[in-house]
Order: sequence, then structure tokens, then C-alpha cells
Amino acid sequence: MFSQTAEYALRTVVYLSEQAPLAQTTDQIAVNTLVPKPYLSKVIQGLCRANIVQAKRGIGGGVALVKTPSDLTILDVINAVEPIVRIRECPLALKTHGEHLCPLHRQMDETLAMIETTFQGTTLAEILDEPTSSRPLCDIPVDKNH
Repeated sequence: MFSQTAEYALRTVVYLSEQAPLAQTTDQIAVNTLVPKPYLSKVIQGLCRANIVQAKRGIGGGVALVKTPSDLTILDVINAVEPIVRIRECPLALKTHGEHLCPLHRQMDETLAMIETTFQGTTLAEILDEPTSSRPLCDIPVDKNH
């Protein structure tokens, strides 16, 4: 249901949340999130445009969160790279349906609305603070010194 881009953006932001407030290089992000570096650049551009991360070039640069993990929701991240598109009118452009969705499309839109609500109400801090034996990312040790 969610695109690879959305998945990669979430992995990136979770990793940056774990490292906050330190900036990380794209190499560090790619290695720790298993996001291919060329694709990572696209993801970071979307996150920068949405003011979720900032990227600085050169020595001492890197990518860092603009907001704290407690001020950043899953929906913020997804909408930065591939917004959830609600069904506002008949996807088949049937004039008899218009804004009066058929039962199938109405149910699909109601499901999208529930996903939006859930993701809007879930911060990255909550994801990181959830007690679990598995990290939200890969089983790659996180290097807190870099």
C-alpha cells in the first residue's frame, strides 16, 4: 500500500531521530537504513522541501532533523515524499457518481482517512520509545559517535 519512497523516508527519519541532534552523512544514513544512496538523495530532497530535515554540504555538514522526534508525525514524513491521496470524487469519472462515491470507493476513502488519523497521531518519539526487543530499523549497530 505504501511506496518504497515512503518506506525509505520513514527509515531515514527514524534513523535521524535516533541520532538527533547530530547530523549524519548520506553514507551513514544509507548504511544504517539500507536505502540505496542514489534513492536516498531523492528522499532527502523531499524531506528538505517539507522542512523535516536540513542538509548542509562540506566539512561538518550532513543531514539532521529540523523538528524534534516528538514534533514529527509519521504522516508528516509520508506526506513529504508521497502524500496519501484521498478519494474525493469517482476515480472512473462517472458523471452519475461525481462526489457521491460508490460503496467500494467510499470504503477505500474511509480506510485512507483512518490511516491518516492514525499516522497523524503517532510521533517518531512514540515509535522510538515503544518497548520492544526489535529496533524500528535494521539490525545494524547504531554508531552514536558519528
